[in-house]
Amino acid sequence: MGRLTGKVAIITGAASGMGLGGAQLFAKEGAKVVATDVVFDVLEEKVKEINADGGEAIALELDVSKPESWQAVVKETIAKYGKIDVLVNNAGIHIPKGILEAELEDWEKVMSINTTGVWLGMKAVIPHMQENGQGSIVNTSSIAAIIGGTADAGGAAYSASKGAVRSLTKHAAQWFGKDNIRVNSVHPGAVYTGMVEKAGIKSQEEMGANYESLVPLKPYAGEATDIAHAYLYLASDDSKFVTGVELPVDGGWISN
Repeated sequence: MGRLTGKVAIITGAASGMGLGGAQLFAKEGAKVVATDVVFDVLEEKVKEINADGGEAIALELDVSKPESWQAVVKETIAKYGKIDVLVNNAGIHIPKGILEAELEDWEKVMSINTTGVWLGMKAVIPHMQENGQGSIVNTSSIAAIIGGTADAGGAAYSASKGAVRSLTKHAAQWFGKDNIRVNSVHPGAVYTGMVEKAGIKSQEEMGANYESLVPLKPYAGEATDIAHAYLYLASDDSKFVTGVELPVDGGWISN
């Protein structure tokens, strides 16, 4: 049996990167995966690959910043599977502008996806988890919520949004523990994903070279599967007595 056998998991931002890594790993571990993203054509292809590899997944289009989009996804998930056991709020964006460079439009766009999207997701699924008598919510924050400097890659709104996710996670953990709903956050450091590759960095090692003075563990940058395994631990019953924690996956960056 897999570590998620019998569980139904919604994962946002699942068309690529850490979200895709989570969807693939969850399916291998026995979960019924509801993979969501705004990039629906890519998402559909990735879900086909998961199913061809023996997993069970469906693709649903989701704009995490829109409550009606969340309601549609939750309604379809309940109609198909009858419950929601796990939510991974992974979707997020980054705009590399500081306090003086960012415009209000930049700020509001980042906050609407990175923070409001997390709140809307929890608001949509928690009532169903309460009915089910249990649940696990994993929110993707960042080490930029814990430390400053290059951790936020120059993004003021990104740093603020991820700090809000960190605090919101602890709020939810406190208020919904009585319902046997666990809420935890994962804090990635430097992670090599397709988005990084598109920015011109061609390998994990090349990315890691930029962080050698900050990160103790080689190759100084992680990969999507490192984050996916953190998601898996917090989603599974392995962490059944864990809530309100922040789990850095950063090669030791914040130990500086």
